[in-house]
Amino acid sequence: MGVYTAAKNYDLPNVDLLTLLFESPIIKSNEDTPLHIEATQPWNIVTKSQARTYTKRIAYHLRNSFGIGANGPGKDVVVCISSGQVLLPIAFYGVIAAGGVYSAASTAFTHLELTRQVRQGGSNLIIASPDCKEVAIRAAKESGTPMNRVLILESTGSQRVLQDVERRGPNFLAGEAKDSEMLDWERITDPKALEESLICLLYSSGTTGVPKGVLVSHTNMVSEGLLPYLMNQEWQERERAKDPNFSFQYRTLAHLPAAHIAGVQGYFVNPALAGGPVYWMPKFDFALFLKYNKTYQITSFFTVPPIYLLIAKSLLVTDQFASLVHAVSGAAPMGPELQALAKQKLGCHVAQTWGLSETTGSFTVSAWDDHDDSGAVSSLMPNTRMRIVHDDGNDVPEGGEGEFVCQGPMVSRGYFGNEEATRESFLPGGWFKTGDIGVYRNGKCYIVDRKKELIKYKGLQVAPAELEALLLSHDRIQDAAVIGVPDPDGSGNELPRAYIVADKSKISEEEIKSFVKENLAQHKQLRGGVVWLNAIPKSPSGKILRKDLRAMAKKEAKAAKL
Repeated sequence: MGVYTAAKNYDLPNVDLLTLLFESPIIKSNEDTPLHIEATQPWNIVTKSQARTYTKRIAYHLRNSFGIGANGPGKDVVVCISSGQVLLPIAFYGVIAAGGVYSAASTAFTHLELTRQVRQGGSNLIIASPDCKEVAIRAAKESGTPMNRVLILESTGSQRVLQDVERRGPNFLAGEAKDSEMLDWERITDPKALEESLICLLYSSGTTGVPKGVLVSHTNMVSEGLLPYLMNQEWQERERAKDPNFSFQYRTLAHLPAAHIAGVQGYFVNPALAGGPVYWMPKFDFALFLKYNKTYQITSFFTVPPIYLLIAKSLLVTDQFASLVHAVSGAAPMGPELQALAKQKLGCHVAQTWGLSETTGSFTVSAWDDHDDSGAVSSLMPNTRMRIVHDDGNDVPEGGEGEFVCQGPMVSRGYFGNEEATRESFLPGGWFKTGDIGVYRNGKCYIVDRKKELIKYKGLQVAPAELEALLLSHDRIQDAAVIGVPDPDGSGNELPRAYIVADKSKISEEEIKSFVKENLAQHKQLRGGVVWLNAIPKSPSGKILRKDLRAMAKKEAKAAKL
């Protein structure tokens, strides 16, 4: 079996997530370190000490008023649907401290989608931000959840509210904290208990089907937080060796949905380790994103290719990123062309990472002084191993394309209540079949595309991501997505079709096709045509919703036959 291993391994402590965040000497934050700050009103701050107190208060009321964790940990699911706010991470901590399971729901959900998630987890408690109140109420009625078990969390403008939606019960966060109304979390040091724990359910984006609940443990989140953190500490040591006066202060901006792994791990966990604040935006707004980066001198952020595309193409970008030291892209591969354009605008290197909800986020990572511009999604995270396999499960020769199969402490054990899906994707020995096709070359990982999204033309595979990267490099194309459409001749071939956001008066279909012809092989040509759209359909995490484009293409084909 051909196994690729990470260049380095670290000894990680056997510790639960909350003990790591609030008590471990490893991390940088002090008691008075601001961890969460409202970007709109920066005087609204939650320090590490306050976060610990609020965590224990919320845990107490979840346990004593709603029975969360009363019958043991990892059994009671609490669904949370909230836009970005400073107490959202504390709700996450509080659910875990009570012994519950935090189930993150997208603010883009309809009430039927939220109902499905509530039912799937067997939950009877919903926490919502005020802007998600109506969706939460409708989902509660649909799922049979009593109204006194729908709680509104409000922490904007220095408010501190956790109260039932009808405001008949007490505000659990009102007044001063009482020692008698605080619940401490269970400290866990047993490796098996940590690995088998269930503290969070993360749902896949559902771009190709019904979302599945990914089981996330203490071990998953602790390792996913500590490994990049330890790498970053070594980077800082290398910089100080070159310049004794070097110093770095971590500051990031929460602008992505907090229901996805990038938000849960990236905003709830990692900044607390790094000892710097998260400035919270309730939702993404590009103009405000630029403003806050400049105002708060953001030094590091993770974001997705659509936002890098905005940065690369927007005339609004001037000096807003002068303080930025490190930028990371994920959720989908980004071509070297867009990577170079974004780097030019940002003034710092743009690294790429790769991972899934099932790997608790990043499975590949680059040291901050490893400036690779080849389009790689970085090297394997420390403490991990990977195989690259054919459809038959056999390993491909080194340098060949195949499905990435991963093993490491951040890899989930499976899907919640879905043994069949778990058997299909999770193999003995802790290996996970990712469904992503890629190549391992010179110690770097390169993603070709999703296994289910590859276009097959005359027996040859065409990666939509490669075509999209090329199209986005054209200065008259604002955005692009590619899918395969059936060849009308009935041959079974799929023809690449491009969906384009551009001014049709400035670029024609023939010009686009000629551009592709000049740069890519014969079998990768846009034989399926070019279609103009006002916007490319995308999930809240920035992934292209190809299923929507396929439905559109199917509808167009049906109409053409009439």
